[in-house]
Amino acid sequence: MNTYEVIYGADKIIFHIERKKVKNVNLNIRVNGEVVVTAREEVPLEFIMGFVYRKASWILKQNKYFKNYATENIGIKELVSGETIKYLGKQYRLKVEESVDEHVKYFRGYIYLYVKDKSNYKHKEELLNSWIDLKCRKVFKEVYNKVYPAVSKYDVPDVRISIRKMKSRWGSCIVQKQTIILNRELIKAPKYCIEYVILHELIHLMYKDHNKEFYDFLYTLMPDWKERKRILDEEVVMTL
Repeated sequence: MNTYEVIYGADKIIFHIERKKVKNVNLNIRVNGEVVVTAREEVPLEFIMGFVYRKASWILKQNKYFKNYATENIGIKELVSGETIKYLGKQYRLKVEESVDEHVKYFRGYIYLYVKDKSNYKHKEELLNSWIDLKCRKVFKEVYNKVYPAVSKYDVPDVRISIRKMKSRWGSCIVQKQTIILNRELIKAPKYCIEYVILHELIHLMYKDHNKEFYDFLYTLMPDWKERKRILDEEVVMTL
């Protein structure tokens, strides 16, 4: 990978370019703060430099997050009372309690994790992840059911939702399989941001590329999509 830099005010952003056969230019900030841009060979360097410059404010904000909080909140999470978990745009405090009846619930700013053995990290992680997976399936389907009627009148098919963890994108559309893939990390985002991602992917069933027609249609159905995307990109950090 080649290394480049962009000057943004008093800050210098150093990034790497990885040439791959990808559809879009993608920007990924790794947990160690490394900034990596992936793009096709034919994408000019000048375009990529401008792309990084336009994202500079967001890059600096994310790097600050990782420097200040990543070690505490991501790297050495122990799943003990007092830690924070982001869910649907809000920060919840974790409370771990011993109980014969093992389950998870959220109530008034807290996520309660009831387990038989508070010292068993692996079991706590499995129980919490199962709860998050359940919420992903439930919430994403609810949001999809709210968004889909807006495009159904344009003969967009009713597609299948697949959920997985992805490093550099919130969603993806596989037209041939009539499937949209949603990033598991989206459960951290407010519902109106999830609505944007689902609508974005559904429109790809009509327009493969991010061309003028794609964005004109997106504007028609969701005039405030840019603000929703900004909140998603700037305030919801992926656990990479």
